[in-house]
Amino acid sequence: MKKPYLIAEMGVNFYDTARQLNISPLEAAKMYIDEAAEAGIDCAKFQSYKAGTIVSKNSPAYWDTTKEPTKTQYELFLKHDGFNEEDYRELCDYTHKKGMDFTSTPFDYASADYLEGMVDFYKISSSDITNIPFIRHIGSKGKPVYLSVGASYISEVDEAVRTLKDSGCSDITLFHCVLSYPTNPEDANLRIITTLKKIFPDVRVGFSDHVAPDDTMTTLSTAYLLGAEVIEKHFTLDKSLKGNDHYHAGDPEDFKKAISNFNLINKIMGSAEKTVLACEIIPRREARRSLVVVRNMKAGEVISKDDLMPKRPGTGISPKYEDIIIGKKLLRDLDEDAVLTWDMI
Repeated sequence: MKKPYLIAEMGVNFYDTARQLNISPLEAAKMYIDEAAEAGIDCAKFQSYKAGTIVSKNSPAYWDTTKEPTKTQYELFLKHDGFNEEDYRELCDYTHKKGMDFTSTPFDYASADYLEGMVDFYKISSSDITNIPFIRHIGSKGKPVYLSVGASYISEVDEAVRTLKDSGCSDITLFHCVLSYPTNPEDANLRIITTLKKIFPDVRVGFSDHVAPDDTMTTLSTAYLLGAEVIEKHFTLDKSLKGNDHYHAGDPEDFKKAISNFNLINKIMGSAEKTVLACEIIPRREARRSLVVVRNMKAGEVISKDDLMPKRPGTGISPKYEDIIIGKKLLRDLDEDAVLTWDMI
C-alpha cells in the first residue's frame, strides 16, 4: 500500500473565514492553501459556479438547516459565487507555488472551459452524475477525471464511466460518496469502496467524506484500509464557524492526524510474503521447543517416549522428530533437562 492522495476540499468555507477576519475572500483562500500545504495535503480543491447557472431560484435546501440556516440553494450559492477566471488563476498559481496540485469543480460549461488550463484534473460532483452531456464535455478535454458517485445507482455510475471512456478519457477515479451533509457515521457505507473496485477494476477508487471528524479520524483510516487510493474531505480553519461546510469539515490538525494514521497503516501492513522477520530470529530460536530428557541417563541407554518432554529453548532437536528419536541409543551421559542434539544419539 502507499499513502492515499489527499485532497482538501476548500469548497467555499474561506468566505466565512474572510467575513470573520474582515479580509478578502481571496486572502482567506490563500490562508487555506497555506495551512493545507503545511499539513502535508496533496491537492487544494475549490468550486467554480455562478448561482444563476447552477440552480433555479426556488430550489429548497437539502442540508442540515440547524447548521446552515439558508433556506434555498440559490441564496446559498449566491453568497459564494464571487470568484471569476482571474481569481482561480491566481489561486492555481499560488497553490502550485506551495507544492500542491490544484483543481476546482466546475458546475457549468463556462467554468469547465476556463479551468482547462489550470486544473491538474477535473472533479465532477455527485450532483452531475446524470448530467451526461456535461460529463462528455469534460471527458473530451484529455485530462484525468475524478467523479463522485453519491446518491446514485450502479447503473448510473456505469453510464457515467462509459460516457467518460467514450469521450476519450482514460484516467478515471470514482469517489464513493454519501450525498448527505453531514453524513451520519452509520450511513458512511464504506464497503461500497470494495464494491466499486470489484465492478470497475480498470479505474481508481477513492472516498469523498462528509462524516464529521472524530478524535482519531477513524472514518478516513477505514476507507484507506478498504482500498481508497484517493481521499477527499472538506477543509476549514475553524470547525465552529457557522456556514456552508464547516460543521463536517476537518481542520489542519484533523488532516495531520489522518496523514499520521495513513503512514502508520503503511508501516503495520507490511508485506504479503509470509517469512521469518529479522526481529523474530532470536525469539524463534528461544521460544520454540526442543526434546529434553526428563532424568539422568547413561551412554548406551535406549530412549523411550517417557524419557522425553518438549521444552524451551528451540536450540535442539525439534519435537516433530520424536518418533525418530524414540528407540535410539545415547552416545554420552546426560543430566536431567539436557536439550537433545543430533550428535548425542
